[in-house]
Amino acid sequence: MPLVNIKMFKGRTLDQKRKLVKAITDDMVKILKVEPEWVTIFIEELEMEHWSEAGVLHSDKMKIKSKKSGKSKK
Repeated sequence: MPLVNIKMFKGRTLDQKRKLVKAITDDMVKILKVEPEWVTIFIEELEMEHWSEAGVLHSDKMKIKSKKSGKSKK
């Protein structure tokens, strides 16, 4: 039974998530020759403040990016 765990930032629409799990399931069925019912997908949505790269939280990176582009983002 294939199990797929997706971690991504919050903010995608329900429609985007539906399309994502459908596409992944279809590819798993085609490539691994399994039944769709055997494919399990977990989506874990994370806050930008709970994820960092190079010692900087993504929420801080977004603030810096907004300032550079002249946009104000809360």
